[in-house]
Amino acid sequence: MNPGEDGAKRIVRGRLVKVLTHRRDNRGMTLEGFTSRCVRRGEVHELVTTDHTETAAGARIDRVGFLGFVEIGCGGVIDRGDEVWAGGRRVGTVLGFDACHVPNHYNILVSVPEPLTGPGLGLAPEAEVRFAQGEPS
Repeated sequence: MNPGEDGAKRIVRGRLVKVLTHRRDNRGMTLEGFTSRCVRRGEVHELVTTDHTETAAGARIDRVGFLGFVEIGCGGVIDRGDEVWAGGRRVGTVLGFDACHVPNHYNILVSVPEPLTGPGLGLAPEAEVRFAQGEPS
């Protein structure tokens, strides 16, 4: 989030359509240079947690936990730093995006202290997911 440029925005809401259960320590994702992505209603994107903190374009993301796939319920903008909520609890904040599966879907990377999985958070299909504007940093 860039407080000098960013104004208020809507909360992007969705529903979990598939829970994922695995972790990897050698995933090799690449952080995109984009700090935001527009999403459309009906798109499906993957939620991936990581304890990596590097935000430079091209940063390698290896340690990951997979939460699941979310269907976007309303169009909007997801920004780095947005809070990510799933199943009624705050999971972490958006670190960025990996595009290895585009045009099928983005991997939305969520910054957490330790990689988490869907079952680790007690997630189930149809759980609400929200991306809400975070505090300026």
